[in-house]
Amino acid sequence: MFPFHWLCCIFLAFHKPACGWARDNDSDITCSQGLSECTVEAVMPLGILESAAVDIEMLTVKVELCCNDNLPCTLCLLIDVQLTVHEAEDKLLHLDLGKKEDRVKATTLTAAFVTLCYKTPPTFPACKRVDFTLNPEAYMQKVAKISLVIKNPVGVSFGSSVIVYANPSKGKVQQLIKEVVAPSLNEVCAQHQTKPINDCYVPTVDTVINIEMNQVELQYAGRRKVCIQYEEDGRCQRWESKTIPLYSVTPCLCIQVWDDDKPIRSQNCPFENLGFLQKNIMENLSVSVRHGQMNDDGQMLLWNLSAPCKLEGEVWPCQRTSNYDCPEIEGFRQQLQNRTWEQKSNLRWVKMGVFEDINLQLSPCLMLNLRSGGRHLGPICCQYTENWHWTLLIVAVLLVIALTVIIYCVLRGMVTKLACCSLQGKGEEKFFHKGHVVLLSPPDGQDSISEVSSLGSLLISHGFSVSVDQWSRTEQCNLGPLPWLHSQLLQVKNLGGRAVLVLTRRAMGFVYEWSQQQREDLLTERVDKSVPPSPYSDVFMASLHLILWDKQQGRMGERFLLVMFDHDCVEPSFTFPELFHGLHLFQLPSQMKTLLSELTAGGKGKGQVGRMKAGWKFKTQDTRSQGTTQIMLDT
Repeated sequence: MFPFHWLCCIFLAFHKPACGWARDNDSDITCSQGLSECTVEAVMPLGILESAAVDIEMLTVKVELCCNDNLPCTLCLLIDVQLTVHEAEDKLLHLDLGKKEDRVKATTLTAAFVTLCYKTPPTFPACKRVDFTLNPEAYMQKVAKISLVIKNPVGVSFGSSVIVYANPSKGKVQQLIKEVVAPSLNEVCAQHQTKPINDCYVPTVDTVINIEMNQVELQYAGRRKVCIQYEEDGRCQRWESKTIPLYSVTPCLCIQVWDDDKPIRSQNCPFENLGFLQKNIMENLSVSVRHGQMNDDGQMLLWNLSAPCKLEGEVWPCQRTSNYDCPEIEGFRQQLQNRTWEQKSNLRWVKMGVFEDINLQLSPCLMLNLRSGGRHLGPICCQYTENWHWTLLIVAVLLVIALTVIIYCVLRGMVTKLACCSLQGKGEEKFFHKGHVVLLSPPDGQDSISEVSSLGSLLISHGFSVSVDQWSRTEQCNLGPLPWLHSQLLQVKNLGGRAVLVLTRRAMGFVYEWSQQQREDLLTERVDKSVPPSPYSDVFMASLHLILWDKQQGRMGERFLLVMFDHDCVEPSFTFPELFHGLHLFQLPSQMKTLLSELTAGGKGKGQVGRMKAGWKFKTQDTRSQGTTQIMLDT
């Protein structure tokens, strides 16, 4: 059989003890007066002998940080033991300590020991045995003390729970057990900032705002992990890129960075004092209002706010009057407080509220007063929130009539064409679903509503699924303009197709103003305190942000293209905004057939078209292959 002694050595080798009875170099022992020849050694936690000379009366345990010169600090386990010394045996009293033989006998009679064990669940216990000699002074005092310091105790780490126990002496049954919790890493790092602690090393990240690229650059050394969060107590999302689009950066955006082999993270919120970023909060703010019924048949008005940051301020209901004023309905004002917001999985903060027992016959709307920038928003009503909602209703009725006529004519022509093709046996034209098209019109552009709607109806008749921002006002109110646009672009990605921007002269001026405003806001860090003229302008503005983002990522023209109606055609010397360089432009209705071909090819992931480049202007040229006048590119 394998000797038991070797089994002990193999076990102790994995728990950092020494085989045999050598002194333990990882432990320091201090004994009080009356005790001498104190030594400490690691022993097996099984089969521990009992000492008859002393009893352990008290056990005190602590976990502290031990630091030595020029060496990193480590955790130490401090154990203080109070002993009770038994009466001296009669044999000891009759010995003559002047004789060598009696001195040897006295040493044997006064030798004693205690065994102390510790463990951190679920590790196996580790034990230390302290041997010492009892002097006559110890017998006189009846008590003694031992202090044991264990460096780098096995299994003990920052914040872990440690159980320390002492084996009972002869004649006792109950063990002495103490449990202590090691200090956390954050606590240690905060209290010992000047001491060398390896685990307290915190990596850093620098942020640089790149105005020309319209993004924030993250600068850090090595391959570190980074996550971003909105608000210091928000959920942190892993961020693999070293750039953040500027339109996503808000004053409450924080960045965490850490190393794989280090448990502690650094958190920094570098944008909290940049006031010009407040506009990104307002552009991503979504507000909705709806009616509700209480259990006791009472009426209530429910409201919902969604924003990237927590907002503080006040909300109250108001009564919409015929002259478009909205005086406050007294007694319902509520406070927006920072601590009452809830974060969703998409990292947006949401605040919901309700005005109970309110008379819905008053057609109540919602008003907001936000402390950030002193902004007043509203009135926000359940269905139509703008002053021109009656005009929109009339236009919608006219559009329905016009669309009915157009669809009837288009479908009649298609049926005739399909019947003709089937009789001839060619079968080249088929009615099928070709992709998804999103039509985005200029902000508040009343003059192009009919043309945009007609274009949408025509695309539907050619087999495309079409979403027009002018047809989706209610959906935009419920979801918010930006979530609506992102959902439409997701359909473009899944089904194929393009997002089509309709350009008018007014829209071109808006794009130039937007580009110039972007640069001025970044340079002067100015907060625009004006309220946008229409909440739906966010859709058009968001499309400009996304076009710029595609351009920066080298994906220009994959999702967006431009159309311009003949009456808005620019002069030959006109230079398009730099933002649109790289996008394909179609003139309608002369290039309708070319546009349908491009949308069909784009829906299948194919198609090669000419695109605008920096410094290019436009001229007209006759293209005999198609028999139409196209806008060509001239370097």
